Amino acid sequence: MGTPEFAEGILKYIIEKKWNVVGVVTIPDKPAGRGLQLQSSPVKKLAESNQIPVLQPNKLKDPDFLNALESLQADVFVVVAFRMLPEIVWKMPKLGTFNLHGSLLPQLRGAAPIQWALIYGLPSTGVSTFFIDDKIDTGAVILQKEISILKEDNLSTLYQKLMDLGCTVVDDTLHLLQSGNATTFLQQESEDLLPAPKLTKENTKIDWNVSAKQIQNLVRGLNPFPTAWTNLMEDDDSELLVKVYEVKISEEKNSLTPGAFLIENKKWLVGTKDEVIEMVELQLPGKKRMQVKDLLNGWKGSNHGNFV
Repeated sequence: MGTPEFAEGILKYIIEKKWNVVGVVTIPDKPAGRGLQLQSSPVKKLAESNQIPVLQPNKLKDPDFLNALESLQADVFVVVAFRMLPEIVWKMPKLGTFNLHGSLLPQLRGAAPIQWALIYGLPSTGVSTFFIDDKIDTGAVILQKEISILKEDNLSTLYQKLMDLGCTVVDDTLHLLQSGNATTFLQQESEDLLPAPKLTKENTKIDWNVSAKQIQNLVRGLNPFPTAWTNLMEDDDSELLVKVYEVKISEEKNSLTPGAFLIENKKWLVGTKDEVIEMVELQLPGKKRMQVKDLLNGWKGSNHGNFV
């Protein structure tokens, strides 16, 4: 059960490992693109290319869906980046229903654990498999594996590393369940737990009043999607939405206030709460994403101003 590329990668791996995948559950096709043609999820495309039956319910309690799901007679349900399941679904298979989550639970429960690991600036993260219960990401943990987060990692690189790690952890979990040797541990609640909520327009916007390191972490945690953003104030007080793909902390010393910028010597510098940020890769409205050094070659805007 899954939808995006992350789930597709896990499905591909367990097919290659010769697990008998009797069915796939994913979201209904959705209109997308300029022509609003119906598009299938990555998981559905992979399932169909391997002649695996696909179920696409609108409602997970629909009697027709439940009957079709039960008729597959699956021993276990593997859930990766999917919806919250009702009890009637997750209690169906004899070996249970487990979820692969992109964090070391109980840390980073929620919809966007990979992004938030970077945004928080954590030194490490990992993946967990756990039995689904009636709450979100709270069930008994079966397996976990940890990896370090490198300073050069962004969402794209960490996503791939955790997907690769998740493949082996799901495979190992299936072997444990098949052999009857799976043991679990309960998640311990703590005041130190960091949440990983859904990404929104509000929490992906750059706040120039925080530290340069925090801004750099936000940018790398959202590159390449959905991307950190800020507004550039125009001379007429209108605002241009600017997507920010990469920044670095500059060695330049100046008195720029938070959000104030200065373009000099082919560098786009911005003030923060403490150090100075240097813009590395941006996307202006209606333009392609560009390295700032190339963007400035044809720059016709002001050499100073403010991001808000």
